Amino acid sequence: MNVRAADIRAGIRVEWLTIFWMVIEALVSVGAGLAAGSIALLAFGLDSVLELVSAGVLMWRLRIESLGVVPPNRIEQAERQASRVVGWSLLTLAAYVVIQSGYDLWTRAASESSPVGIGLAASALLVMPALIRTKLGVASAINSPALKGDAACGVVCVYMAATLLVGLVLRAWLGWWWADPLAALGIVYFIVREGREALTAHDGCGCRK
Repeated sequence: MNVRAADIRAGIRVEWLTIFWMVIEALVSVGAGLAAGSIALLAFGLDSVLELVSAGVLMWRLRIESLGVVPPNRIEQAERQASRVVGWSLLTLAAYVVIQSGYDLWTRAASESSPVGIGLAASALLVMPALIRTKLGVASAINSPALKGDAACGVVCVYMAATLLVGLVLRAWLGWWWADPLAALGIVYFIVREGREALTAHDGCGCRK
């Protein structure tokens, strides 16, 4: 069996797992965010949608290489285009979060507590590190900057999940109404960082850290 071909198949498997998880993450967090009126949960969910797009691009890139039907330069061009779309989408999301969080802090609008959101954030902290380790192993084996960048997107997801979890727990246990908009503003840092690097990247999903 060709070693590189086996590594490519391993990369495809981990991208399928990523897509599966991101679909769950997006649906649950957006639904819970709307139900609780949580900006932080909504931001987390919308970012998951964008990461789903990134994972889809990597899946396409790996499958194309496994079939050997498209020149490498065309693959890199498609990845750069996807990076620009994701980058601008992330910066737009960041602007929305800042405006809505500022409004909620000004008007003292309180979100409801969200046990579902807490469970999701905690689950992400368990699931994402395993996916990241697998992606880094495959990326090193096939020397793929694109897959390394995709793994770095997962690192951002871990940071965001931790920030989200802190905000939701403070809101649920201590009743701090301002914890959710502040957590959302904390997430903005990671969204902007990911968006800017997506726009300036020349390979992969552009999320290199």
